[in-house]
Amino acid sequence: MSKLLRTINSRTAIALVVGTVIGSGVFMKPSLMLGQLGSPWLLLSVWVVAGLVTIFGALSNAEVASLYPETGGPFIFFQKMYGKTFAFLYGWAAFAVINTAGNASIAYICAEYTNYFIALPRFDAITEKAIRFYIPFIGYVFPLANAGVKALTIMLILILTAINYRTVHGGGALQRFLTALKALAILLLIGGIFTSGKGSFTHLAQLVDRNFEMSYIGAYMAALSGAFWAYDGWNNINTVAGEIKDPQRNIPKSLLLGLGACMVIYLLLNLAYIYVLPAEQMKQSSFVASDTAEMVWGAIGGSLITLMVIFSTFGALNANIFATARLTFSLGEESKWFSRAAKVQPDYKTPGNALWLNAIWASAMVISGSFDMLTDMLIFVSWFFYGMGGLGLFILRWKKPDLPRIYKVPGYPIIPAIFVLFTALYLVTTLYTDIANYRAGNVPIINSLLGVLITLVGLPVYWLSRRGAKVSDTC
Repeated sequence: MSKLLRTINSRTAIALVVGTVIGSGVFMKPSLMLGQLGSPWLLLSVWVVAGLVTIFGALSNAEVASLYPETGGPFIFFQKMYGKTFAFLYGWAAFAVINTAGNASIAYICAEYTNYFIALPRFDAITEKAIRFYIPFIGYVFPLANAGVKALTIMLILILTAINYRTVHGGGALQRFLTALKALAILLLIGGIFTSGKGSFTHLAQLVDRNFEMSYIGAYMAALSGAFWAYDGWNNINTVAGEIKDPQRNIPKSLLLGLGACMVIYLLLNLAYIYVLPAEQMKQSSFVASDTAEMVWGAIGGSLITLMVIFSTFGALNANIFATARLTFSLGEESKWFSRAAKVQPDYKTPGNALWLNAIWASAMVISGSFDMLTDMLIFVSWFFYGMGGLGLFILRWKKPDLPRIYKVPGYPIIPAIFVLFTALYLVTTLYTDIANYRAGNVPIINSLLGVLITLVGLPVYWLSRRGAKVSDTC
């Protein structure tokens, strides 16, 4: 079978990390997070805590990635740690929930911000709720809600899939350009706001009423979900490990430099929002980045920042489409139901079928869900597997102590242990809070349980579709 080539250099790898991470979350989630927490200081602390936990997880993950620098990343890691069944379950979850819902939600925000310039059509409230589907014990979904935004979202997914279908080099070059453009625009936004004098740091002391009657621990974990979504995508660099030059050096380097830059940018951006917008106004903002810029520079500033958000999410979507198809490609090598996804496009040397399979399922996710439903669902599922990846580091150290490790996670075993324990706390608290909010009538669906349900469907899929494995089970 044809193989994907190692054509991705260190600059593209760092661009992929920054490009996949800085997408929609920091432009969409801060208002909701402030409403959950009630305090600007707590909001800033969430971005720091989430950033540090993510870096701990990435550093732990990088050791495993440097051991097995192959296309498919975590899919390969989990085979080595837990065996083929668990690896397939992850691959299924990545396809059915994590990656496709991630692509859908990023594209959704790109389309949503287009509403700043053009009022995309939508049905009236009665029509939007006329068709609904009930998932037992989970809740309702409304496919007709926000129809215009959903249509544009699907169009964006299809356009970028077509570009990445035709060329690896073109997709990487586009990613470097979009990441550079995004970084420049964000730096101009942050610098322009703090030098404008049109704000006040006294806003940091303002408090707002919290949206939900939940415990402070539950509220903090709910806000962390928003921050984790903004940091999500760092793991995608591992899915293209088989195409990265000198992966033992470039994977850890790209993760550390890329995530460190993202954490600083997120903290400064949120501080800029708080500096300009009074706390209550920020809580109510639907387009917090644009509203901040409009307060400083007027309507022109708001329009320019909205364009920046659109380009930012467009770049993140391109990076995610590029990377996530590689995991679906690996999934195809383990299941006859997905076998066509494992074929390399003969003319362009891209995982063409995997790209289009992801695009079709991501489009279905767009129709079925809202932005918050998609992000909450995928973050819960992805962090379960992130935690298992951190735990698997200890397993590999025990099972394969003699493997040459060019890179070792610093602070072992403390850093990976902190990551695993925090992940467990986050998952338990989030599940409890989601169920409590649903029972109180605050939300129409239990997003975390929906993600678990879709993930567990992967077990019968595996049992029914398995065939002679191409990669031996090491357990």
